[in-house]
Amino acid sequence: MQLLAVPMASSGGGGITLLLPLILIVGMIWFMSRTQRKQRQRQAETVAALSPGTKVITTSGLVGIVEETDDEYVTLEISEGVLVQVVKAAVGRVIPEDDAAEDTADEATDADADSTDDSAKVDVPDTGRDKAGEKADGRVQDTPKLPPTHTEN
Repeated sequence: MQLLAVPMASSGGGGITLLLPLILIVGMIWFMSRTQRKQRQRQAETVAALSPGTKVITTSGLVGIVEETDDEYVTLEISEGVLVQVVKAAVGRVIPEDDAAEDTADEATDADADSTDDSAKVDVPDTGRDKAGEKADGRVQDTPKLPPTHTEN
């Protein structure tokens, strides 16, 4: 019995086929780190610009007005007379003053529109019931019964 050494057929691409996935992975890592670096820079700018009277939202969702800032901490007034001290890094974003003014203006115009304009109201389809829960023909509908929670023998 004689063994012959037959060379394997090559794919023809050689080293470039091995480098392409590696280049793609390195590119994705670089892009993600660049995005994170930009987010950290924006957060640092936001925290550096904090001043008393600024309305902010923390990363945990707490809304408050900045009372004073320290090297590491920010004191927020979350309700009248209630002060909370949080780490500066916990400040998620600043609420611009014009947004708060627009919200109150929108609420006032919405209230005016509701009281004067009936076409702005949503038309709810008739369910065939009056306010007491009775059907229009005067019969009261039975409430559905729940299935038994145990088997009966």
